[in-house]
Amino acid sequence: MNIQQLEYILAVDTYRHFAKAAEHCRVTQPTLSMMIQKLEDELGVKLFDRNIQPVCPTPAGRKVIDQARVVLYQTSLIKDIVNEEEQSLKGTFRLAVLPTIAPYLLPRFFQQISEKHPDLDIRILEMQTAPTMKALLNGEIDAAIIANSPTEMQLQGDILYYEQFYAYVARNESVFKKDMVRSADISDERLWLLDEGHCFRDQLMRFCQMEKVKLRQAAYRLGSLETFMRMVESGNGITFIPELATYQLSDQQKELLRPFAIPRPAREIVWVTRKDFIRHTIAGILIESIKKCVPKEMRTLQAGLRVV
Repeated sequence: MNIQQLEYILAVDTYRHFAKAAEHCRVTQPTLSMMIQKLEDELGVKLFDRNIQPVCPTPAGRKVIDQARVVLYQTSLIKDIVNEEEQSLKGTFRLAVLPTIAPYLLPRFFQQISEKHPDLDIRILEMQTAPTMKALLNGEIDAAIIANSPTEMQLQGDILYYEQFYAYVARNESVFKKDMVRSADISDERLWLLDEGHCFRDQLMRFCQMEKVKLRQAAYRLGSLETFMRMVESGNGITFIPELATYQLSDQQKELLRPFAIPRPAREIVWVTRKDFIRHTIAGILIESIKKCVPKEMRTLQAGLRVV
């Protein structure tokens, strides 16, 4: 048994296809298949059921794969320990960022940090909260920026900043005539919201006390905040955007912004890692850069805001 074989079985488990797993591992399919077969012979058990498509782990294979993931993660920490001792920036740092955060936060600091630290190899992945937590727990990413504090015992969080929500209102909506928005003013039939699975949506629904939304976007599933903003600008309904997004708006677009009445809904933007995280030198550089790039007033919870 060797590390390479463990990497191969994790790849097959991820792609559920030997050819795709081989491509990911940059080996030929016969080589990958042969190495997995040798491991199965050594263990005396079949790890994958090859008679069904997509390929599926056997019950014993599932347990072996789960343990392989632990072993590979612990092995990866050896290089991290050495690099951290030397305060080295070498190696790939995988950072997951929510799709409702990335477009507004990354442009504020990413280019500058790349120019200041050319040795840093940061790989950004846009992921929703649930797959992000799974990837962290499995050791598939090093850190994440999400919109709530983690509840899993193996994870830890550091609040980066607080961000309030704004309504983005079409000119022909009755709410447009008001200086601020109350949740009672919002008709769910006029509302554009992200699809289920986005914590941005869940937080707003809780705040507005909407158990469910009659999605007028039923004909437009899997939309993005940017798409919904364009719909509003065309004179169609209401959506919500995070505070950092407002700094990218033109003067004409800012005319469509409406703050909520106090208490105004806000979210915590949190840096999350596993508790056994080692790469503190890189994390420190990133956290400092992020905190510096956001407006000073967003670094603390301002009066009148309520985290939802």
